[in-house]
Amino acid sequence: MDNKKEINPMRDIFIEKVVVNIGTGNDAQKQKSAKKLLELITGKKPIDEISKKRIPSFKISKGAEIGAYVTVRGNSEKLIKMLFDAVDNKLKESSVINNSVNFGIREYIDLGGIKYDPKIGMLGMNVNIAFKRKGMHVERRKRKAGIVHKRHKIIEASEIKEYLKNNFDVNVV
Repeated sequence: MDNKKEINPMRDIFIEKVVVNIGTGNDAQKQKSAKKLLELITGKKPIDEISKKRIPSFKISKGAEIGAYVTVRGNSEKLIKMLFDAVDNKLKESSVINNSVNFGIREYIDLGGIKYDPKIGMLGMNVNIAFKRKGMHVERRKRKAGIVHKRHKIIEASEIKEYLKNNFDVNVV
């Protein structure tokens, strides 16, 4: 009887979304290359990142295209395995925070199966993996929205480390 009480399916963690981002600055050619690379990696159409304010020291004006990103929801296990292989299945302790994992990939040639393309050049990327539990829709729905307790919303870093170890064989050092 105690074993049934300990196993609660609502406490299971799953991946909400994966966001892959490439910052390009003010360079239009790099912007095209970044979009092409993101489409090659994810198979989804990338979106331009637009600057919200003017930064004269970086020669960025408000409304300029400064990067590209893709959000992948649903079946993303294959993509995540490829991204973790690029960092040798090792993450820093500081990469894992509540509800998400963030890490960078220095060069896209570290990804398995992708060869260097001189037209694209050398680009790195940032990866953000967001986690959630079942039942979060209760708070986000438009009609009869409910309240989800803070204990259920926040996924501890230790739980994420265990999830990554069990599902993707990732070591957090």
